[in-house]
Amino acid sequence: MYGVWTPEQVATAEEPVLARTREGALMRRAAYGAAGVAVRMLTERAGGVTGRRVVVLVGAGNNGGDGLWAGVELRRRGAGVTAVLLNPERAHPAGLEALRWAGARVVTTPETAVTAIGRAHLVLDAIVGISARGGLRAPAALLVGAADAAGVPILAIDTPSGVDPLTGTVPDDHDDGSPAAVTASETVTFGARKPVHVLARGRCGPVSLVDIGLGPELPAAPLSVLEAADVGAAWPVPGPGDDKYTQGVVGVAAGSATYPGAAVLACGAACLATSGMVRYAGSAADEVRAAWPEVVATEHVADAGRVQAWAVGPGLGTGDDGAATLRHVLGAGVPVLADADAVTLLGAHADLRAKAAEVPTLVTPHAGEFARLVADLDHPPDPALDRVDAARRAAAALGVTVLLKGNATVVAAPDGRVLVHPAGSSWLATAGSGDVLSGVAGALLAAGLEPFLAAGAAAFVHARAADLGAGTPGAPVPASHVQAGLTEAIRSVRAAAGLTQLEG
Repeated sequence: MYGVWTPEQVATAEEPVLARTREGALMRRAAYGAAGVAVRMLTERAGGVTGRRVVVLVGAGNNGGDGLWAGVELRRRGAGVTAVLLNPERAHPAGLEALRWAGARVVTTPETAVTAIGRAHLVLDAIVGISARGGLRAPAALLVGAADAAGVPILAIDTPSGVDPLTGTVPDDHDDGSPAAVTASETVTFGARKPVHVLARGRCGPVSLVDIGLGPELPAAPLSVLEAADVGAAWPVPGPGDDKYTQGVVGVAAGSATYPGAAVLACGAACLATSGMVRYAGSAADEVRAAWPEVVATEHVADAGRVQAWAVGPGLGTGDDGAATLRHVLGAGVPVLADADAVTLLGAHADLRAKAAEVPTLVTPHAGEFARLVADLDHPPDPALDRVDAARRAAAALGVTVLLKGNATVVAAPDGRVLVHPAGSSWLATAGSGDVLSGVAGALLAAGLEPFLAAGAAAFVHARAADLGAGTPGAPVPASHVQAGLTEAIRSVRAAAGLTQLEG
C-alpha cells in the first residue's frame, strides 16, 4: 500500500528539506530523476538519446525550472533540446542560464515552437506545477495541441498541466478545439504522489516517483492505494480447520422477474470469491439454481437461513417489496452490502438510512445513485467537483462506508480513511459489472473483513478480473467475462503476496 498526499502537504514537507539543503540542489535532484525517465522513454520509443530531439514547454517558477534543468541533463547525454519559454520574464534564471550554456535552443514565438514540436521525439510538460489551478491558456494550449496532433509523446513534470492536482478534474477543451489540459504519455513526480496521479490516471499515464527526501517530513497520508500484495494477504481462504460456515456465509437478495441476470451475476461472483456458502433469496431462484447449483436458493429473505453478511440491491426494484427486503436485511444485525436499487431506497427512506448506520454497511453507488443517496443532506457533496471530498463527507454524514464507482474508485470510511483504486480503463462501466462487484464484496464481508478493506480489495480484484476476462488489459469486456476472470484474479493477488495457492 502506498500513500498519496495533497499538494499543500507536499509543499509544507518541502520547506524543512529546502532549509537544510544547498540552494538549487533539490531542484537539480528532481530534474536528474525526470531526465532519467525521459532517457528511458527516448530509448524505448526512439531507439536512443543521442541526436534525438526534445522540446521543453517551460512555464514560470519552479516547475519550469525543473524542466530547464532536465533539459540540461538531456543535452549532456546528447539530445537536441529546444526550450519554449511561455513566460520569458518569469523563467527560472539559473535553469535558463545553465540550459543556454549547455547549447540548447531557446525560443519564445509560438510559430517557431510549433515547428520544433512537429519534429520532436519527446515533449516535456513543465508548464505549471502542483500549486496551479485552472486549464491551459494560450499559447500553451496551442502548443500542447500541436504535440497531440503530431503524435509526439509528452512527459509531464510533476503533474499534467491543466489537470487539477488536488481533485483530478479536467476542464473542458477550448472552443477552438485546443486542449485545456495535457494528456501525458507518462508522468514523473517528486517526493510523493499527489491525488491527480490516482484520480486522473488516464491523463497521467504511468507515474514514476523520484525520491527527494520528503519522507520524514510528510504527515500521515490522507489517501491510500492498495497494491496486489496487500489484497492477496487480506483475501480470506480456507485453512485446515475451516468449514463452509466458518469461511463465511453470504446472503444475496437481488434480481427480479425483469432482471434475473443481476442475481445470477452476484451469486456467481460470491461463489468465485471463495465464499463458504451462498444463500440466495428472491424471485430469480430458478435461474440462480440453474446457473450455480451450489447456491442454496429460496424466494423470500425470511426463509434464507442464517448468514454472516448480506449483499442486497442489484435488480431488486425500488417499490414497496424492495424496501421491505432491504428493511429485513438491515435488521438482521450482520454487515450489509447495499448496491444499485438498495442505494436508491436508502436515499428515499430516512428510516432505512438510520438502520444502515446501525450495522456495518457498505454502499456502492455510481454518480447518479450517489446523488440520490445524499439528496437529503445539507449541502449535498458533488463528486463532479471533488470525488474524494464527496465520498468522505457522505460516509461521515451517513455513518456508512461509501464505495463511489467511477474511472477511479474511491472508498471512504465514516472515520475519514480513504482508499483510491485508479482504473486503467472505463470498460467496467457496463451492464452487470456492478452486480459482480456486489457479490465479491458481500463474500468478503461475510468472511469477516471490515467494510473499508472489503471494498478496497473487491474493487482491486474486480478490475483485475476485467482485464483477465477481456484477455487484453483495457479491452471491452461483458460482465459475465468479468465474473469468469475472478478466480485467476484472486490467484494473482495471492501470488503477489507470496501465497501461491488458494489455501490457508
